[in-house]
Amino acid sequence: MKKVWALGIITVIFIVATVLLRGPMDNADVEYQEVKVTVISSETKETTIKVGNSSSEMTTYDIVVNYNGKDYDLKNAHDSYSYREGSTVTAYLSNGKMYANVEGVQTSTPAATAYFVALIGSFVLFFIFICTWANEAQRRRRQRRGNQ
Repeated sequence: MKKVWALGIITVIFIVATVLLRGPMDNADVEYQEVKVTVISSETKETTIKVGNSSSEMTTYDIVVNYNGKDYDLKNAHDSYSYREGSTVTAYLSNGKMYANVEGVQTSTPAATAYFVALIGSFVLFFIFICTWANEAQRRRRQRRGNQ
């Protein structure tokens, strides 16, 4: 039972951390420069992921842009049709990386990374907590039946 209580407390700590980290992530002062770039290449890749009998498709967008004579991989692009080869588009340069939108810049900050780690940790710990709690309850019921 101590394991269940410990997992519950750690889960609550992660959930509180997630809530508290959301504010700094949203209010992070990110420095970026809005620039006009030329699209060098734009490619959509479909990847099929098979797990057991089921499969799903994952779409990735590989877009390369040029700014001041240097090529960059465009991060956080949500489509490839907006980036036709040879066209000029707006992008955001931050810390030597090129992003398709401001949200991409904001989610690349350390505060955002900490938030997403806490968020994923909260879900994982909650699931483990529920499974451990159910196993402990089942074990106690078996013990009660065995004692009768």
